[in-house]
Amino acid sequence: MKILSIIACSLLAFSGLQAQTTREIAFYNVENLFDTLDGVNDDAEFLPAGKNAWNSARYNEKLDHINKVFDQFSNPLFIGMCEIENATVVRDVMKHSVKLNNYGLVHYESADARGVDVALIYDSSTMKLVESGFIRFTLPGAEAKATRDIVWGKFSYKKETIIVMVNHWPSRGGGQEASEPNRLEAAKNARTFIDSLLADNKKAKIVFMGDLNDYPSNKAPQSIAEKLNPQITSLSGDFGGSYNYKGEWDVLDHIMVSDGLIKPECMKKKSIKVIPDSGEIHAYDFLLEEYKGQVVPFRTYAGAKYLGGYSDHLPVSIEVSLP
Repeated sequence: MKILSIIACSLLAFSGLQAQTTREIAFYNVENLFDTLDGVNDDAEFLPAGKNAWNSARYNEKLDHINKVFDQFSNPLFIGMCEIENATVVRDVMKHSVKLNNYGLVHYESADARGVDVALIYDSSTMKLVESGFIRFTLPGAEAKATRDIVWGKFSYKKETIIVMVNHWPSRGGGQEASEPNRLEAAKNARTFIDSLLADNKKAKIVFMGDLNDYPSNKAPQSIAEKLNPQITSLSGDFGGSYNYKGEWDVLDHIMVSDGLIKPECMKKKSIKVIPDSGEIHAYDFLLEEYKGQVVPFRTYAGAKYLGGYSDHLPVSIEVSLP
């Protein structure tokens, strides 16, 4: 009887999936999307007179490049972004896109000294924004430096609720070991928020995404993976990662989801679900170049030298089905 129940449940889930619409949830570190205006943040290097000679022509080319990436997604539901200066630059991306110009935006100005923020674009014709906010924390140590916020949005779809978190954890500046406490602090704050959601509803539908500046084997991402299910692994792409450091590829850009998105109750076939094994690291040809005999991401700058590329990271995504 147990076996028959499992078979019946599987058939119901499969038949329900066939009737649903497939949508993408993506994340992309766009690499230093700054405007050309002198703001209150430390953005001097990304001004026309700065060392990067960042001007309107380069800015507009960057917007076109980002949209070329987003155009590869057939029907994005959510897109998380990091390394953006403010809401204006994200809106400029959206204005340059036929596909995204009617989407909604969740963004908060962080306290990061360079003014680097994260943002979330969402299909407002499908998802209704119920609530949003940010998780702000300072890094451990005597200086207690500010860093990027974790931004989240709570959305409703029909009778369901989904919470999406966008992260950009502290860098590896100074080395992995010396900087790891900073990312552990980020993980602690993210985990506290996740634990509170699951304590309120163990079947909560949570999407956690971002550039964690750590690999899946590191302690900070593992803290999140204790509660959520990683969807991006070294097998998700052609090169074994979303980022290349000194010739080695690995996963810095993560998407994790709660059990509520991959283990819905059997009979609730009309539910938002993650499509199994849909996690992907996108290595489109135009995002890559050859450097010293190795294939690497085609980035915007190498130091202060303008390359005119896309980003030092590759975009990642998963697919979900909507009833």
